Amino acid sequence: MIKAVIWDNDGVLVDTEELYFKATREVLSEIGVDLTTKLFAQISLKQGRSTFDLAAAQGVESVVIARLRADRNRRYSDLLRNGVRVLDGVKDTLRQLQGKVLMGVVTNSRREHFELIHTTTGLLQYFDFVLTREDYGKSKPNPDPFLTAIIRNGLQPEHCIIVEDSERGLAAAKAAGIRCIVVPNRLTRNGNFSGAYRVLSSAKEVVAEVLKLLS
Repeated sequence: MIKAVIWDNDGVLVDTEELYFKATREVLSEIGVDLTTKLFAQISLKQGRSTFDLAAAQGVESVVIARLRADRNRRYSDLLRNGVRVLDGVKDTLRQLQGKVLMGVVTNSRREHFELIHTTTGLLQYFDFVLTREDYGKSKPNPDPFLTAIIRNGLQPEHCIIVEDSERGLAAAKAAGIRCIVVPNRLTRNGNFSGAYRVLSSAKEVVAEVLKLLS
């Protein structure tokens, strides 16, 4: 029986990964680096590395990379201020599960970006806890984000299930010993999700899977 559902944020609750890609691609293009969606998915969403490694591989100095990263973060913030789309089925799913299990968000997003994202989504009312990038040591695919979440909330791995969209998220969940439901999106749908508890086509299907584990 499970006691908690832990959700990723970007690409699971909200359609923001395309915006992050856009901001990063624009900045890297200024130094002649062509960031394709395939490269972005491979480096960031599969391996959990920084796409600015591409700049470092071309000999770009660390001080320049730091400036580029800060510029990307500003551009991404500007895009988020225009509003983001809540993914299909998410609100109904959260509404149906609220009160039946503890629910939290564990994300690689910086807190400032997470707060901008949810200025208008209305989703935070459904969650009992949130962990952003500042709340743990190493980011996904390291298990630290999920291990920090369960320790802080007095949970055990076997009493939780995670909802992710990417290979890096699945890898983090598996390393933490927690079952993981994967709901791929356009950027991650060609990933290898072997070892996932379930691979679903929509957040709408999460309800039925969670209710099975509650019975």
